[in-house]
Amino acid sequence: MVKIITVDGPSGAGKGTVSRILAKQLGFHYLDSGALYRLLGLVAVRHGIKVGPSSDLTHLAKNMDVHFEALPNGHNRVLLEGEDVTNELRTEKTGALASKVAENSDVRAALLLRQQEFAKKPGLVADGRDMGTKVFPSAHLKIFLTASIEERANRRCKQLLEQGENVSLRALKELVRSRDERDMNRKASPLAIADDAVEIDTSDLSIQEAVDRLQNLAILRGIA
Repeated sequence: MVKIITVDGPSGAGKGTVSRILAKQLGFHYLDSGALYRLLGLVAVRHGIKVGPSSDLTHLAKNMDVHFEALPNGHNRVLLEGEDVTNELRTEKTGALASKVAENSDVRAALLLRQQEFAKKPGLVADGRDMGTKVFPSAHLKIFLTASIEERANRRCKQLLEQGENVSLRALKELVRSRDERDMNRKASPLAIADDAVEIDTSDLSIQEAVDRLQNLAILRGIA
């Protein structure tokens, strides 16, 4: 049986960084589900397809040419139609596209199987917004990471500045609020805490402290 740990939560809670490190420490595979939605938004724009209710968008979700290459540092190199788009995936523009794409129930259904295919031995750490509620409802350990809006906006601001983007902290706070509202209120797989999930607030935790908490929980559950 494949051991699965799901890590859900809003944007900026630390899901990606914490999940990636945890997967490396456990020797598990890693799924960044948000990358699939970012990729779909990116390829839709490149092919001139509107990001909204569309059979063309659903077709793209089922057939887009995507490859993830694991790097020694625990990160993934992402190839879209043979082109390295790793850095482009992390821009605020691509993130906004992903949030809109994720509202499409047909798209989410099309990507469901692609996400479940990542579950391979010895185990998987999957991060996203509906990993524990929809994609892997029988996961061995479900985590819901959260943090204050202020802290999440600060983290995103720092990340974007490091990438060379000009950003406004005030604008980012509003963006975080609006994205939370969109994610929690969409009809298809809204952001929600699974009934059997453990909620962890990372506002005052370092990355390593958050990783340690998750790893200790995995040990207690007999996963690690």
